[in-house]
Amino acid sequence: MPTFEYHCQKCEQEVEVFVRGQEKPVCPSCQSQELEKLISAPAGRVSGGSLPVMGGACPPSDAPPCNPHCCRLP
Repeated sequence: MPTFEYHCQKCEQEVEVFVRGQEKPVCPSCQSQELEKLISAPAGRVSGGSLPVMGGACPPSDAPPCNPHCCRLP
């Protein structure tokens, strides 16, 4: 089952939700289905290393923010 990150429009929580097939995700905090899917960087491990390898999730510095929760926003 894939795990996705969401921002709940109702309770303002950022949550991770397991989603199967076509099922509609539900906020575990308030049970709302008003969730906005967030873009997150994939993580992995380099063989023999102990630090996670992160993909480039943020847009280039000359691009507009990717969403209201962009890591580049103050």
